[in-house]
Amino acid sequence: MKSRIRPCAAGLLLGIAGLFAAGQSGAPSAAPGGSSTTTGGAQAGAAQTTVSGPVSVGPNAGSYQGSVVKGQASAQPIELSLDDAIQRGLQANLGIILSGTQTAAARAQRLTELQSLLPSVDFAAKETVMQVDLPAEGLRLPGFPTIIGPFGYTDVRASLNWSLVDVSSLRNYLAAKHDFAAAQLSAQDARDMVVLTVGNAYLLVLADESEVTSVEAQVATAKVSLDQAVEQHQAGTSPLLDELRARVDYQSLEQQLIAARDAREKDKLALARTIGLPVAQAFHLTDTTPYAVFDDMDVDALIQQAEKNRKDLAAMVEQTAAAVEQRKAATAARFPVVSAAADYGDIGTTLSHSHGTVDATGTVSVPLFKEYGLRGQAQEAQAQLDTAQAQLSDEKTQIEADVRDALLDIAAAQQQVEVAKSSVDLAGEALKEAQERYASGVSDNLAVSQAQQSVAQANDQYVISLYRDNVAKLSLARALGATQDYRKYLGQNP
Repeated sequence: MKSRIRPCAAGLLLGIAGLFAAGQSGAPSAAPGGSSTTTGGAQAGAAQTTVSGPVSVGPNAGSYQGSVVKGQASAQPIELSLDDAIQRGLQANLGIILSGTQTAAARAQRLTELQSLLPSVDFAAKETVMQVDLPAEGLRLPGFPTIIGPFGYTDVRASLNWSLVDVSSLRNYLAAKHDFAAAQLSAQDARDMVVLTVGNAYLLVLADESEVTSVEAQVATAKVSLDQAVEQHQAGTSPLLDELRARVDYQSLEQQLIAARDAREKDKLALARTIGLPVAQAFHLTDTTPYAVFDDMDVDALIQQAEKNRKDLAAMVEQTAAAVEQRKAATAARFPVVSAAADYGDIGTTLSHSHGTVDATGTVSVPLFKEYGLRGQAQEAQAQLDTAQAQLSDEKTQIEADVRDALLDIAAAQQQVEVAKSSVDLAGEALKEAQERYASGVSDNLAVSQAQQSVAQANDQYVISLYRDNVAKLSLARALGATQDYRKYLGQNP
């Protein structure tokens, strides 16, 4: 028999592995045989010029395929619906956890920049005891003691330092605020990525189970044909070739069933990895493969919805605003900085024998000979701004392409589903007729073998087309920034 195209292989190579191939700025997700769509969110924390951005490890291409395991494996299999899987993924998926840590790092960086604008107040309490050897210090006075002390004093003091006018620090703080907002938006975008990733993995296992069921039915049919060929050969009404052909078909299907079951178990492991289930935990999927015709094809309205809702686009807008502030901060590094410092405290031999003292200083500092350094900072900040603006412009175009790609995939997949369903019915009728003709002795079982191959191919195409249709709908929900309504796009009740 001809080699069969398994939906699990198609989904694994084109649906999951292709899901994150473009890296951090945008990760394309492709349904089997379909065009890729951008699914990745923009990463928060644009590089800065005068102040480095938050040091953190954000989600990368493979993060959404992993998770932090929650709980221990139980002996009893658990029931797992699509909703349950997605909720588990939103709590345990590694991508969303790393997005949270990246947001925390951006928040910390914002606080650090804020401190540079606020007064710094410190307190110190000092108790000092000293004894001085005058000859060791180079003082040798006749009749004067060589050792002075011991003596001491107590000093309790508070000091204040405040940059009253520092435009560059103000701009850096505003940039950090935009970076923090971008990190928050990227964390929200990570939720969309988790829904798409987990949904794709769940649908892939459903396709595997449909494939296993289909091959099991084909094995049963091939067994009937084999028994029939053996009986007729033993009765002398058909040649040995018919029995050998039927046996080869039966054993080929048995091998395909073994491979299909193996692929299903591997894809179940991949699903468990995305949602934080222990890999040793057995589970059963409770949902079935959904299918409903999607007829909302108003491209312009959907593109407007995507531009309004996509969190990765909003994150890029914030990153561009941060780059603008960094460019202004580089320019403001030439401006004077006005600062004040003061301290007040009590000093004396003891606290009871002390007196208050105060010291206040105002400072104006202006850079006089840092031209090359200032120019370099300004040029670096301008390059980063130009990069951010170019990426933002590209992202807007990419979002439109994402929506159009998803709609094209949905339209093609729905046509494939209808054709594949008709092919399954026709192939089943052809197999039934071929079996009847062989049983009546009108023909040999070559037609039966060919009809069985047609049934197998038709079933494969039907399973794959259903999988492609549902993944394309999930990709559209992702493209629109509406994965919270994924059930509506899959044709299920909310």
